[in-house]
Amino acid sequence: MTAIGRTGHADDNDLAERYGRTPSIKRRNRRLYTALAVLVGIVVVAWVIWAGLDQAGGSIEAQDTSHRILDDKTVSISFLVSMPIGSTARCALQVQNDAHGIVGWKIVKIPASKLYTTGHTETVRTAEQAVTGLIYRCWLT
Repeated sequence: MTAIGRTGHADDNDLAERYGRTPSIKRRNRRLYTALAVLVGIVVVAWVIWAGLDQAGGSIEAQDTSHRILDDKTVSISFLVSMPIGSTARCALQVQNDAHGIVGWKIVKIPASKLYTTGHTETVRTAEQAVTGLIYRCWLT
């Protein structure tokens, strides 16, 4: 039964208990929110470390400089590769037709060099007449 105070209203403690605002519930909620905040903090720190370590291996950049259609079945692709000195890489080159379909593909080895940026020219055979040749992607090996 609810105790009625001098003013004819229920005590504050009874109201707090009725609506779930007792000190033990507040304490439990505070612990829950603290644990949740710690968990979110751990996930954020782990992600930052993982993302930072992912970049530790060095980076590589490649840039198309030109392409030449040599004949109906051959395209020459010239490109620059910038990567850490002494590293090796591979690049995937692709040749496309006028509908942007891939009609030629070649993976080439990029040898280690004493220069950060090196120029390369490769010839790619095609299955049909091509209109362009470009770098699809390069990666360190």
